[in-house]
Amino acid sequence: MADRKPIESWLTDMDGVLIHEGVPIPGADAFIKKLRESGRPFLVLTNNSIYTPRDLHARLRRMGLEVPIENIWTSALATAKFLDDQRPNGSAYVIGEAGLTTALHDIGYILTDHEPDYVVLGETRTYSFEAMTKAVRLINDGARFICTNPDETGPSTEGPLPATGAVAALITKATGKQPYFAGKPNPLMMRTGLNTIGAHSESSAMIGDRMDTDVLAGIEAGMQTFLVLTGLTRTEQVENWPYRPSKVVDSIADLVDLI
Repeated sequence: MADRKPIESWLTDMDGVLIHEGVPIPGADAFIKKLRESGRPFLVLTNNSIYTPRDLHARLRRMGLEVPIENIWTSALATAKFLDDQRPNGSAYVIGEAGLTTALHDIGYILTDHEPDYVVLGETRTYSFEAMTKAVRLINDGARFICTNPDETGPSTEGPLPATGAVAALITKATGKQPYFAGKPNPLMMRTGLNTIGAHSESSAMIGDRMDTDVLAGIEAGMQTFLVLTGLTRTEQVENWPYRPSKVVDSIADLVDLI
């Protein structure tokens, strides 16, 4: 790698890096434990907006990973932070779950379908035609269109599920309006996360399993990037992209000694 400042802060994706289909990836517990013992600032990130940080803390704990609530950063929190900066105390019509509605409540937003400032689309397991129709009409009436993340599919035990990006495409087709995506690969999610823990991009690193979201967002935010091969991106696929991570490693276990 080119000369860089020593890594003082770490950001890591969750699915494909720390866990896979509800099971911790070998080395994840050692990585988190060493981070906590070191006192270095860190965040565990996820583009999934369904769960609150408290929910994710409990789920990770059940898997043997002790990640404090304040060290969890979701696309819902990044979206709420963006909206709070753009239009404080605004209003929104929300399609999503508790992770998103709680984040918006916490910044003082009113959730309404009456002339909202924004239509905010997030992840949910119960996308309804009625809700999408209402979103289309509100956007046509002037509401601004925001999405938590551009992921087109999400994982489930039965196979891929339509996710925020796929539903956003439907709404865009019906309205002609493109949404603003707050989550990865938008570096906004990384920068707001870094600000939350008082870290600087020049001395921070991002760990991910996807070239098109994790690595891209890390590069655009000015961080060192590590690609692990325990998730979606395979070794032979790395050269398909016009950018490269700082380093490719087999798994999170290979990064424990860098802390």
